[in-house]
Amino acid sequence: MSTAAETKVSTWNIDPAHTTIEFAAKHMMITTVRGRIADLRGTIEVDETDPNASRTEVEMEAKSIDTRNEQRDQHLRSGDFLDVEKWTHITFRSKKVDGARAREGTQFKVVGDLTIKDVTKEITLDVTYEGRGKDPWGGERAGYSAKTKINRSDYGLRWNQALETGGVLVGDEVKINIDLELIKAA
Repeated sequence: MSTAAETKVSTWNIDPAHTTIEFAAKHMMITTVRGRIADLRGTIEVDETDPNASRTEVEMEAKSIDTRNEQRDQHLRSGDFLDVEKWTHITFRSKKVDGARAREGTQFKVVGDLTIKDVTKEITLDVTYEGRGKDPWGGERAGYSAKTKINRSDYGLRWNQALETGGVLVGDEVKINIDLELIKAA
């Protein structure tokens, strides 16, 4: 067990230009529609002596949802789904890290609270540590990838339409994939 004097914590900021948070959901039960959240910010506090004691907070602008179809994006921003006029942000705050190591390729779990609209649910991210290195400008960077699944109805995103052939227009399961690049704070 390390003491406070032995603990070395470094702060890393998300580089939004090199980070993607993408999601995918079924449309008409026969195809997959993909999108992303374009505007985000956040930090990770990495405990260098005990990576499992690390913490993260991420804030995403709900209105920055982008599925490459403006009509669909406006509907997703409306009260039927995200209601971005009332609920401007989607947030994630970690509560527990399990299995993290400072070794490239390490896979581990991050458990935390995902808040969409006024609903907070615990989710588990399956994370891979992609590596760490110096950039050409003298800064230090690190990369992670992560994935999870959520049920959109759990977050009050229940709008749907029954199909004549059976099934529904929008699937409940949403797959989330994250490619994260971090810059070490000075």
